[in-house]
Amino acid sequence: MGCCSSASSAAQSSKREWKPLEDRSCTDIPWLLLFILFCIGMGFICGFSIATGAAARLVSGYDSYGNICGQKNTKLEAIPNSGMDHTQRKYVFFLDPCNLDLINRKIKSVALCVAACPRQELKTLSDVQKFAEMNGSALCSYNLKPSEYTTSSKSSVLCPKLPVPASAPIPFFHRCAPVNISCYAKFAEALITFVSDNSVLHRLISGVMTNKEIILGLCLLSLVLSMILMVIIRYISRVLVWILTILVILGALGGTGVLWWLYAKQRRSPKETVIPEQLQIAEDNLRALLIYAISATVFTVILFLIMLVMRKRVALTIALFHVAGKVFIHLPLLVFQPFWTFFALVLFWVYWIMTLLFLGTTGSAVQNDQGFVEFKISGPLQYMWWYHVVGLIWISEFILACQQMTVAGAVVTYYFTRDKRNLPFTPILASVNRLIRYHLGTVAKGSFIITLVKIPRMILMYIHSQLKGKENACARCVLKSCICCLWCLEKCLNYLNQNAYTATAINSTNFCTSAKDAFVILVENALRVATINTVGDFMLFLGKVLIVCSTGLAGIMLLNYQQDYTVWVLPLIIVCLFAFLVAHCFLSIYEMVVDVLFLCFAIDTKYNDGSPGREFYMDKVLMLKKR
Repeated sequence: MGCCSSASSAAQSSKREWKPLEDRSCTDIPWLLLFILFCIGMGFICGFSIATGAAARLVSGYDSYGNICGQKNTKLEAIPNSGMDHTQRKYVFFLDPCNLDLINRKIKSVALCVAACPRQELKTLSDVQKFAEMNGSALCSYNLKPSEYTTSSKSSVLCPKLPVPASAPIPFFHRCAPVNISCYAKFAEALITFVSDNSVLHRLISGVMTNKEIILGLCLLSLVLSMILMVIIRYISRVLVWILTILVILGALGGTGVLWWLYAKQRRSPKETVIPEQLQIAEDNLRALLIYAISATVFTVILFLIMLVMRKRVALTIALFHVAGKVFIHLPLLVFQPFWTFFALVLFWVYWIMTLLFLGTTGSAVQNDQGFVEFKISGPLQYMWWYHVVGLIWISEFILACQQMTVAGAVVTYYFTRDKRNLPFTPILASVNRLIRYHLGTVAKGSFIITLVKIPRMILMYIHSQLKGKENACARCVLKSCICCLWCLEKCLNYLNQNAYTATAINSTNFCTSAKDAFVILVENALRVATINTVGDFMLFLGKVLIVCSTGLAGIMLLNYQQDYTVWVLPLIIVCLFAFLVAHCFLSIYEMVVDVLFLCFAIDTKYNDGSPGREFYMDKVLMLKKR
C-alpha cells in the first residue's frame, strides 16, 4: 500500500495507449481512517453498555424495583423492595404478560423475580397459592406472603391477573413467556389489520406451523429456480425482448384503434334523438374523443420512431445479457455473492440489536410515576442512541458497497483480460484482496454519501408518522414532496456510486474522480443507458415474476390437501415474499454485472478504435453491436 495517486482516466490523452488495471494505489485514505474511528466509537458504545451492568440486566432480567434476578442486589436509595437477595429467583415473571403497550413496544405490567415459571394454567388464587407452596415460587408481590393470597383484600392488585397462563422460560434470557400465542392476539391484530376475528388469526398461525416443512421446501425451490434462471437468462433474453416489443406495439396500436373506433361510432350516432340539453354534451364528448385519438396516434408514431432508432441499442442490451451469462460461467463464485453479503449483514445486525438491547437497560435507576424503576442515561451519553443509529445505516451501506466493489472488480478483471485463460484462479478473491488493500476508503466515502441522504429522509418519515392526522394539507404535501425528492436523490446516487466503484476498479482513482468520469461516460451514452435500464429492468422483472409465480403454483399444488382454504393465505404469502426476495438478490447481481459490463464497454469504445496497439478488449458479441 503506497500513498494514494490517481491513474489518469477521462483526461488521459487519446493518442497514448490506454491500459486499465495497471496502476494500483490506495484511494481515499482519510475516509478510511474516519470510518475506522467511527467503528471504534461503535465498539466503545458496546463496551460501555456491557461495563455498566447492562449485560446482566439484559440476560438475567430485573424486576420493577431494580433488582437483577439470580443474584444479590444493593439497596437503591428511596426505592422500596430494592436490594433483595434473588439468588434463588432466576426468572422474570409479569403479573399481566398479555398487557402490551403497542406504542412503546413493552409489557405494561409489574415484573417480579420468581424461582420457577408456572408450566400449567392457574385459574384461581388457590392454585397460585398451591404453586407457591409446592415450588417455592411466589407469583404475587414481595409484600404479600403465600399464606395471605386467598385472604388479603389486596390480592386482586398484588397478584397476577387470573387465569395465569402457562409459561416457559425464554432460553438464555430468563423471562417467563406465555406458551399459548393467543395471549398476543391483540398485538398480532395490530400488525395484521385485515384480521378482525381471533379464530381466523389462530387458523392462519396454525396453518404456518402445520405446513412449516412445505414452506421450507418451497423456499429452497425458489433458491434453486433463481440460480437456474441466472444460467439460462442469456439464452432467453432475445425472446423476452421480442415479447416486450410485440406487447408494446400491440398495446399502442390497440389503444389507438379503439379510440378511433369510438370516435367513428359516436360520430355516426343519430343526433335527432338527442334532446337539446344533451346535444352540447355529445358534441364535447365527440371533440374529446377526437383529441384523444389524435394524441394516441401521435404517441404511437413517436413510439415507433423511437423503437426504430433504438433497435441497435436494444440489440446491445441483448448482447450484454449474453456476455453476462459468460461472466457467470467463468466466475461461478459470483452466484454466491448474495450469501456472503447477507451473512455479513446478519452478523452486523445481530451485534447492533444486542448492543441496542444493552443500551436499553444501561444507565442510572430512576423512579417513574408508578413508583417502579427504569434505567435512563443522563448527560451527553444519552446521545449514544443517535450515534448507534447512524452506525446502523453507514455500516450496512458500507457492506453493500463492498459487495458492489467486489463484483465490479471481478467483472472488470474478466472484461479487460484479453486471453480468458490468463484470468486469476479466483477473480472474486482477487477482487476482495484489491478492495481490502486499496479501495476501502472509496467504499467508506460512497456509503457515507448515501447515509447523508438516507438519514434526513428517515427523520422526515418519522415526523410524518408522528404528525399523521394532525398536520394541514399543505404541510402534508410539502413533507411528502421532500421525502419523495430525497428518495429519488438516493436512488440516483446509488446508481452513480455503483458506476463510480467500477471506474475505481478500472483506473484506481479516488471516489470523486471516479464518479466524475462515470458521470461523463453515462451522459455521453444517455440513450444506451436509458435502453439498458428500461429493457433490462423489465427482463429482470419478468424473471422475478416467473420465480414467484412458479413457487406460488408449487405451493398451491402442495397445499391442495388442505380443505380449509383460509390457512393457505399466510404460508403462500411467506413463500412468495421469500421467493421474490431471493429472486431480487440473485437477479440484482445479474443486473450489477450488466451495468459493469456496459461501463467497461463504453470506456473501451472511447479509448480504443481497433487499430494496432489500440485493440478492443470487448467480447466478439459486443464488437458487432458497438455502433
